[in-house]
Amino acid sequence: MESSQITRVAATPGRLTGRVALVTGAAQGIGQALATRLAQDGADVVIAAHRTPPDDTEAAVKAAGVESLVHHVDVSLEQDVADLAAAINDRFGRVDILVNNAGAYPTQGFLEMTYEEWRAVFTLNVDSVFHTCRAFVPGMVERGWGRVINLSSTSYMEGMAEFSHYNATKAAIVGFTRSLATEIGPSTVTANILAPGLIRTPTTDAVPEADGMFGGFIAEQALKRTGTPEDLAGAASWLASEDASFVTGQTILVDGGWHFG
Repeated sequence: MESSQITRVAATPGRLTGRVALVTGAAQGIGQALATRLAQDGADVVIAAHRTPPDDTEAAVKAAGVESLVHHVDVSLEQDVADLAAAINDRFGRVDILVNNAGAYPTQGFLEMTYEEWRAVFTLNVDSVFHTCRAFVPGMVERGWGRVINLSSTSYMEGMAEFSHYNATKAAIVGFTRSLATEIGPSTVTANILAPGLIRTPTTDAVPEADGMFGGFIAEQALKRTGTPEDLAGAASWLASEDASFVTGQTILVDGGWHFG
């Protein structure tokens, strides 16, 4: 039976005051929760979204009393990210906290998969991380402060069927982030990974077998409840703060104890 008792840690107003955060894929679900929490902690927030209008996210960020900038962008395209960087520089002058959340997780058996399908997932899930880091990390290094938080997934640890392309991208993000952390560490800029388990979002709820899927995951977790976007937002808030200034190159599993280590 799933426990209904979920204790939420309140936001820490002022924790990130004076910082500028960019959250990609921020229109709904996990991205919306990430953007909202960073705003509640005091950061001004750039809401990057592609196809889905981020109206609810923008309203939540404004309600936190901070500045916001909405930019419609395909972060898999280098020129789109360059345009995003120009808009941010005009408005805020910099990005202090980069949260790479945008991504896709289609299912497809490997034996039926085309190269075009393989490349499409890599383009969005991995190339986007390269483009945004290339655009914003140099400024962090120059200023001597910054936080990079890249979203991976615990699914790549499982070898789940019909996710070979997706799991390959999420493993790639871990490897990339660890190397990035080593290179930028001398400038006191950190880079870490958040790896969620199965999180309840509008996208996962749209799956016809969602209830059975969540029930199966809960049975294997140490914590007997469904993961929520706010669970990831709390972890991101910590990684973005001074409390995590000596944490870098790490993969933080936010999966209710589905995996250990």
